[in-house]
Amino acid sequence: MSNEIKNEKPRFSPFRNWISLLGMVLSLGSLFSFAMLFTMDVFAKESNPYLGVLTFVVAPSFLALGVFMMIGGWLFSHRRLVKQAKGVSPLLLSIDFTRPDHRRNFVVFAMCAMVFLLVSALGSYHSFHFAESVAFCGQTCHVPMKPEYTTYLVSPHARVGCTQCHVGPGAVSFVKAKLNGVTQLKNTLLSSFPRPIETPHNLSPAQDTCERCHWPKKYYGDVERTFTRFLSDETNTAYTARLVLKVGGGDATHGPVGGIHWHMNLGNKVEYIATKTDRQVIPWVRFTNTKGEQTVYKTSDFKDDPAKSHVRTMDCMDCHNRPAHQFRSASDSADLALSLKKIDSTLPFIKSNLVAILSHTNATEAEGLAYIDSSLKKAYPKADAKLVAAAIMETQGSFTNSIFPEMKADWRRYPNNIGHKNWPGCFRCHDGKHKTEDGKKKIEASDCNSCHLILAQGAGEELGKLNPKGLAFAHPDSASEGKDPDCVTCHGAGE
Repeated sequence: MSNEIKNEKPRFSPFRNWISLLGMVLSLGSLFSFAMLFTMDVFAKESNPYLGVLTFVVAPSFLALGVFMMIGGWLFSHRRLVKQAKGVSPLLLSIDFTRPDHRRNFVVFAMCAMVFLLVSALGSYHSFHFAESVAFCGQTCHVPMKPEYTTYLVSPHARVGCTQCHVGPGAVSFVKAKLNGVTQLKNTLLSSFPRPIETPHNLSPAQDTCERCHWPKKYYGDVERTFTRFLSDETNTAYTARLVLKVGGGDATHGPVGGIHWHMNLGNKVEYIATKTDRQVIPWVRFTNTKGEQTVYKTSDFKDDPAKSHVRTMDCMDCHNRPAHQFRSASDSADLALSLKKIDSTLPFIKSNLVAILSHTNATEAEGLAYIDSSLKKAYPKADAKLVAAAIMETQGSFTNSIFPEMKADWRRYPNNIGHKNWPGCFRCHDGKHKTEDGKKKIEASDCNSCHLILAQGAGEELGKLNPKGLAFAHPDSASEGKDPDCVTCHGAGE
């Protein structure tokens, strides 16, 4: 009997060693975290693209590490077992509950394993909510997302979560979000992301995002706005325009159909073809009325077959294309600082100097801040030091909020289609060049009173002379009088 026991080959279990056992605990913890994160993500109200990084990258990575430890422990123990014949004792896990020290070690190990699983559960829960936060979207990938995060914080949608606009509803959007998050992680690690970050043109339709909060049938009517600009002359002359914007509405049950929101896809349907992804050149437009009658307008240089082009249905995002990431132009930043009196307008030519300084190309943010400091000190060596210091601080603030040299991102890189000052905007279609095939109809060119009425303009007493019928636009620069009213021709550089 003793000989049989002596010659019997020892039975071997891959988990009878501490390395494999620790790997098993790590694998179970990561598998538990994966299941918990995936379940929460599936049943969450909003899908988060970055949560997929935790669910499908981080958790599986720890699972793989645990499996590697299990295999490594097995190989190590197997190697020791092979050497047993040469008198080397195998390092196998042996638990004898009749021994007090074994019982004590087992209890300690079990408690540590339970604590590890509990921490994994709590960590998964908090990771889920952290991944939903705006700070995670904007600050985790600090360099590439800094421009978007910074401009988002001062936008009208600063309290709207990123995923509410960037991730649509449904299973397809869910899968796309996960793949997009993993792709962004890869690009961040390899520093292969584009500079600047490209504007996404494959977002879900506005009906699935914007209209979950904004009611498309709402009738807005006329809305009054006041705009104050400063000229680039020596005295930085202020010029104010009081406007009534004809916002109107697109649903006849709530008010007259007309105004800017006539373009809403309620009764009228507008489709178009853009030649580039930024949708700044639109040579072909098709309008369908409530009776189903279609009218096609196109420019004379459009010769392509519409059937072979992507025809997009116009929605909110075609005008409101930068609702949460607005980059102020150099001129707008200067006008805002001067109108709020954060920069003293008595400094000669301060407006033109600010525009030139903010339009200067810098390699880094630090270089840009230093350039602002040295340029303003050089421009006003004899001025009040406090006024110059205030101008430097405010200009540097405008710079860090709208210009990001490392990412090559500023107002010149991202078209804003609201209005028509720095970008074509409305004039992409309303330029008078889109006509029907027979030339009898055309999309009329917008004049200054098509979408708004100028109630008053100028400065001082002129602003008190309101005209409810609207005034003819008087450009503050007399040299521009009588020229093409296409604002972008001169203001396209952000001036």
